[in-house]
Amino acid sequence: MIDPGSWSLAYIVANFAAVAAIIGLFGVKMTKTARELAHSSGLGEALVGALFIGASTSLSGITMSVSAAAAGYAQMAVSNGLGGIAAQTAFLALADIAYRRANLEHAAASAENLFMAAFVLTLLGIHALALSVPSVSFFAVHPATVVLIISYIFGVHLLARTHDTPMWLPKRTIDTSREPTNPSPKRRHLRKIWLQFTVYAIIVAVAGWFLAQLAVPLVDKTGLSHGVVGGVFTAVSTSIPELVVAITAVRMGALNLAVGDIIGGNAFDTLFVAASDIAYREGPIYAAISSAEQFWLSNSIVMTGVLLMGLIYRQRHGPGNIGLESVILLALYFGGLAILAV
Repeated sequence: MIDPGSWSLAYIVANFAAVAAIIGLFGVKMTKTARELAHSSGLGEALVGALFIGASTSLSGITMSVSAAAAGYAQMAVSNGLGGIAAQTAFLALADIAYRRANLEHAAASAENLFMAAFVLTLLGIHALALSVPSVSFFAVHPATVVLIISYIFGVHLLARTHDTPMWLPKRTIDTSREPTNPSPKRRHLRKIWLQFTVYAIIVAVAGWFLAQLAVPLVDKTGLSHGVVGGVFTAVSTSIPELVVAITAVRMGALNLAVGDIIGGNAFDTLFVAASDIAYREGPIYAAISSAEQFWLSNSIVMTGVLLMGLIYRQRHGPGNIGLESVILLALYFGGLAILAV
């Protein structure tokens, strides 16, 4: 059995970087497969990005959180999820910078992306409500965990209906993204795409598990708090797939896939806390978190609200040819890092 706790700090950091690179590499492969899947299946980029890409790129993160919670590291488990939401939302601003034609939130206009942004706010709100009664539990599981899982499943159902029968359509401009319409492929070809997608998702999940094994000894050897390591180092590392997918999708012109990946991943990341609560056996996990995790939750709510307003307002050009919301998102994220540092 490999024991990273016996490794030197330099060796742990080197392996940490190597695993993060593997996650990034297969994130690129996943993006190309997902775009083909979106067009071949007729599901569309926004829906594939929000559901399949968002969940798949988050497998490494949820594996890390559950592993940390099962080992008793509640703060690391929660901060990894909530810090990851903040980091991924900031990544969307980086994708906006990479897309030079217009503001990404203007070009990637869809009912699905609007719905998912509001959905993320709702799920984060459930966490905020749970913090008002953090010690309530049944069999060491907080009731909010059950509510969150049910809400996520119901929200996915509503998202599918929003895709099939949208009651809101964006105003088309010269900069609005238009997805190609391809004829339905042969069933054998579609199965091959799904198989490739599944293989990449498994690789990402395994890499995430190993990342979790490296995070705990990293805490012990650096002296950093579990909340800092979870909210910054592991949150950013396990969010690398979202960044790679978003940048790759933007460069391929799959704008709705890029935005859907980030927002859908954020919705799935709210389940990190629910899964961690089940894995954490010392009581409800909400009673074990610190002010750092509460800060990440509050910052994620504000950042998601800013993103939602940007998707609705759809500014075509802003400072540096990116949206004003992207500037605010970066300020909120890096400002949050500065606040936690001091």
